[in-house]
Amino acid sequence: MTTLLLVRHGRTRLNAAGTLAGWTPGIGLDEAGRTQAAELAARLTKTQLAAIVTSPLQRCVETVAALAHAGVAAPEPVADDRLGECHYGDWTGLSLVELQAQPQWQTVQHYPSRAIFPGGEALADMQARATAAIRHWQRRVEVEHGADAVWLICSHEDVIKAILADVLGLHLDMFQRITVRNAAATVVRFTAERPYVLRLNDSGAQLLEFGKTSGST
Repeated sequence: MTTLLLVRHGRTRLNAAGTLAGWTPGIGLDEAGRTQAAELAARLTKTQLAAIVTSPLQRCVETVAALAHAGVAAPEPVADDRLGECHYGDWTGLSLVELQAQPQWQTVQHYPSRAIFPGGEALADMQARATAAIRHWQRRVEVEHGADAVWLICSHEDVIKAILADVLGLHLDMFQRITVRNAAATVVRFTAERPYVLRLNDSGAQLLEFGKTSGST
């Protein structure tokens, strides 16, 4: 039932500075991020992608643009707001050092299912919209391209962590145990039984050379 590559965008200057970008406009890839995106694209040049779905934010759009520049076989990327970054509200633009002094910080770290960002979004609502997008696109890709199709989503750290928590059957309060590196790919194989995580934070040269799991269909 298709194979999904979950990709976080390449590095930005705010990533490097330890600042929460959120939905701030005009935040593109820095030099390191452009290199990361190019390296990701180089690893996928022999892969036929049935679909590319991206967060509408600039850093994700630039990351998937590198795929076309490298000649990866794929249709035009489609932006889906449901895969956009969490709306951090008043926390947007603050450094991680500043955020650690916020009363809500401990809730975000230890009980994220209860966390609602001041002036922003609940993490649980972010997870709900992101997983709804995954299910929508999984069904669409399978119907249009078949069960062996490979497709790609480019999104953000917290969004991908929330998606993976759902895929792994974890409570949202466990999602802080997952790390997602810039421009790394996590491979999820959907089956009739359950999804399987085949690779996590992969940045190797042979991204799609993996065997099917025993339960795959």
